Amino acid sequence: MENKKTTKYTTEGYQALVDEITYLKGEKTEEVKRNLAYARSLGDFSENSELDAAKDEQGQVAARIAELEELIKNAEIITESEIKDDVVNLGSTVKLYDCDFDEEIEYSIVGTNEADPMNGKISDRSPIGAAVIGKTVGDEVIATTPGGELKFKILAVGRTKAAN
Repeated sequence: MENKKTTKYTTEGYQALVDEITYLKGEKTEEVKRNLAYARSLGDFSENSELDAAKDEQGQVAARIAELEELIKNAEIITESEIKDDVVNLGSTVKLYDCDFDEEIEYSIVGTNEADPMNGKISDRSPIGAAVIGKTVGDEVIATTPGGELKFKILAVGRTKAAN
């Protein structure tokens, strides 16, 4: 029996994977082919750094395509109907009060491969994300982080708005 490990994605995160693989298989693959053809036209294959660079790029693109195919194959998309407006889940935006630093912060809860903490997107498996999953407005949570325990109060929960 195969042990299939899925990764959860928001609709937006899954679409980003599909967009990237479409780009790589189409436009980027054609660009790599042109670069290889040009490099081969220079001759002297023994000391052709352009050819080496083009082959490296070809390998990187092929590896990323294989990686994306695997991610897409094992993706579990969280649909809008699965996101409740009042319970923190993947696809939610949550406003928290940081009890230790006396400040409000807002995060979008996303799948592990979508996380971008610098832009307010944290994984459902991150310490703070895991602590707030399943919670509602008014709940207090403790997140155990590498820097110690942090206490938060949930101020608001809503659906994450898709980026335009």
